[in-house]
Amino acid sequence: MMPGPFELIIILVIVLLLFGGKRLKNIGGDLGGAIKGFKKSMKESESDKIDNKDTVIDAKVIKEEETK
Repeated sequence: MMPGPFELIIILVIVLLLFGGKRLKNIGGDLGGAIKGFKKSMKESESDKIDNKDTVIDAKVIKEEETK
């Protein structure tokens, strides 16, 4: 059950009384910066993926002779 507009206003007033306007503004700015940094790192990790199928590595399997 979602709270109605009256309940949201009461919650907002309580939060403002507990934290104050300036501190709430700082928390909001920090949260926004964290979200922005997370999105930026997600974009960078997608561009870091190497999908180059032109590189072929040749390998030989060499059997060791058993010594008795």
